[in-house]
Amino acid sequence: MSRSPSRRSVLAATAAATAAAVAPLATAAPARAAAPALPEGTSKDKVLVVGMDGLRHDVIAAADAPHLKAMMAAGTYGTSLLYANPMAATSSGPGWSTVSTGVWPDKHGVKENSFAGKNYAKYPGLLARLAQVRPQLSTYAAVDWKPLDTHGTVTAGADAKLVLDGDRDGYTGHDATIAAETESVLRDQNPDVLFVYFGQTDIAGHGSGAAGAAYRQAIAVQDGHLGRLLAAIEARPSYATERWTVIVTTDHGHTDSGGHGGSAVEERRTFVLAQGPGIAAGARPADTRLVDVAATVFHQLGIVPDPAWGLDGKPIQKRSTDAFETLYPALAARADETGIPAGVLGWTRTAPSGWSVVNSAMGTGGVAEWRGWSFATDEFWSRSQRDQSRELNVRSRGIFAVADSDEWADKASSGPYDSTLVTPAYAVSGKAAVTLGFTTHYRQEGGQSARVLASWNGGTPVEVKRYASDVIAQPQALTLDVPPGAANVSFRFHYTGSNNWYWVIDGVGITTA
Repeated sequence: MSRSPSRRSVLAATAAATAAAVAPLATAAPARAAAPALPEGTSKDKVLVVGMDGLRHDVIAAADAPHLKAMMAAGTYGTSLLYANPMAATSSGPGWSTVSTGVWPDKHGVKENSFAGKNYAKYPGLLARLAQVRPQLSTYAAVDWKPLDTHGTVTAGADAKLVLDGDRDGYTGHDATIAAETESVLRDQNPDVLFVYFGQTDIAGHGSGAAGAAYRQAIAVQDGHLGRLLAAIEARPSYATERWTVIVTTDHGHTDSGGHGGSAVEERRTFVLAQGPGIAAGARPADTRLVDVAATVFHQLGIVPDPAWGLDGKPIQKRSTDAFETLYPALAARADETGIPAGVLGWTRTAPSGWSVVNSAMGTGGVAEWRGWSFATDEFWSRSQRDQSRELNVRSRGIFAVADSDEWADKASSGPYDSTLVTPAYAVSGKAAVTLGFTTHYRQEGGQSARVLASWNGGTPVEVKRYASDVIAQPQALTLDVPPGAANVSFRFHYTGSNNWYWVIDGVGITTA
């Protein structure tokens, strides 16, 4: 998908015409720009965010990228997959809006590159948010994809900014200018928070594909820009007394042949790479999401987000703690799902300790991976069938529970899909109320049913919630009065269907009052 109106017509042509059209951009002469003057910084906690457009993380290993690889060794590197339509396209407008605001497109409103529907008033970018809550910080932004400034995605709230036009003049030269001028800012001034954007990786991906040498070379060049910025930070006279966090991220991936905007796994690939105080070296968390960039910035600055901000992200060093995350050693490769690569370990029917799955009313046969409630990763489950909104399960993290009668029915079966996921018993003695919190991703069809039931002291389960319409990737909170004499409660997620859709549950937790 294109990133500007002028490029839409270019990318609609044949691959050969595309390569010819974008080649001049890659060789344009660098534009000259003076480093803008910033107010004096006030914080010893400092953050540099580096955005590299369209950088597919699984190509980094094959590229000459010593600085990215050194950061992976010295920091935490979490990879994940994006949404797809109808939530939003895998394109730059939604991607950078998600990075900057820390919320998913169903909140920030940007679904494609027109930025129509943007809701930055309610969900501002991270520099705009810092201007609200920490106006004393010295902030800087540099971009050469102009819409990130025009629409206020990245530059809004910055004390100083450098805005260049890569679509008009070429990204190679402007990326180099951004690197040089940001190096000057880091060397000669005292900024607190910087957001720097490089665009040539995306151009190379469009021009020659993510599997080509030109793409790896673009990564190498941008790695060199990153190296200059890291060296400038370390050369600061006050570096020894400062606490620097550096975050590198991207907005979307690319297909091998070049292009993005659709639902292929390669287009959906994103990452968050961070090093700094309190961030573990060499960590490879499986529960990181793209929305975590903004939350990490706030955390490293000692800012506790107001719940009213509605952030979807969490700091990169904070792990999900639900029971499903204990199942990584049990994850297996495909059984019947032949469209999923054999090397993807991403499903199990083994329930976590204290949990159980009741399949006594379940039919026979069907696709093995989805026979009753299973536990899976996004990498595995969303590959089972594209463009049926599985890609929209954005608020699940790591491993989640899924009941999928649609996929189960892809192999011969008899009888209904009828499965119940049962939680452990939670102590409620002496409490007035209990709240069951979880995230759900549910699609309704036909006679399918999805119910939540509560069982007090092991008694007959009582329905407390029924779903009769779609609930796409939303947090849930069910508060129940504790009956007199109740010592414990367990919950059941009961799903039935007949080649219908699916129900996903994640992040199950209990609070009492």
